[in-house]
Amino acid sequence: MNNIDIAKSYIKAVQTGDQATLGSLISPDVIWHQPGHNRFSGTHRGMAAVGPMLGKMMEVSQGTFAITRADHYMANGDWVAITIEFAGQANGLKLKQPGVDLIRIEGGKIVEVRLFSSDQTQEDAFWGQ
Repeated sequence: MNNIDIAKSYIKAVQTGDQATLGSLISPDVIWHQPGHNRFSGTHRGMAAVGPMLGKMMEVSQGTFAITRADHYMANGDWVAITIEFAGQANGLKLKQPGVDLIRIEGGKIVEVRLFSSDQTQEDAFWGQ
């Protein structure tokens, strides 16, 4: 699989909750950069940290948080940029906005993830402190 195929498989697995595929695609040593100033923001190292964070995001959003669209996949060396839309409900707030997921792939595994939100203030309020 080339890097775009890996990125597409990753997004599909996120959208369908396919934990087995995610486990096969994401390096156990992944470096995950969660943007903003909320309870999930910061750099998380390794699936031992990232997995529980993602689980807590689903808990806080009562399973509603999702990537609702993934439109364009663009590769540049080890990096793939994906234009997305994400949405959900949490803390009495609704969230729906465009963003970009930037993933770095080495040896067929996702080793680094950087996420970008178009309205970070709104996302921070959505997740809370």
